[in-house]
Amino acid sequence: MEEFCENKQEPLFVDEERGTVFRQYENESDLEKIVLLIAKDLSEPYSLYTYRYFIYNWPELCLLLDYHREVKRGYIAMLAVEKEHRRKRIGSTLVQLAVELMIQDGAQEVVLEAEVDNRPALALYEQLGFSRDRYLFRYYLTGTDAFRLKLWLDMQQ
Repeated sequence: MEEFCENKQEPLFVDEERGTVFRQYENESDLEKIVLLIAKDLSEPYSLYTYRYFIYNWPELCLLLDYHREVKRGYIAMLAVEKEHRRKRIGSTLVQLAVELMIQDGAQEVVLEAEVDNRPALALYEQLGFSRDRYLFRYYLTGTDAFRLKLWLDMQQ
């Protein structure tokens, strides 16, 4: 899908003391944050089309508070190892290589999601220094919950 705004908009308000930026919706990458917040804090379930209806019709009224404006974040989207090759440190090596590339690119943190019941994956990520940062209710299309895990790189460098 085409991004709504190609250029980053100027912040509406910057609170330097708290390290926060109030800004308008910029593009599709903001949509996940909005959906997760609404799903977590409001009782009414909305479809993705409802969010897009408001965002694309009245983008100037869709405001966000951005805490991570100054943080360069790496993201591991999907990681899988075939069953017969598990427990051979392939997954941990892949994660370590990805993190190293992100460090070289200037990332200050790395985030990823894992299903709450995927104990082997959670153990792997936690052994590599990731911490459970957030619980994501019905995160996956299957309705499964997830944990967002975060690795803070500034502390390691």
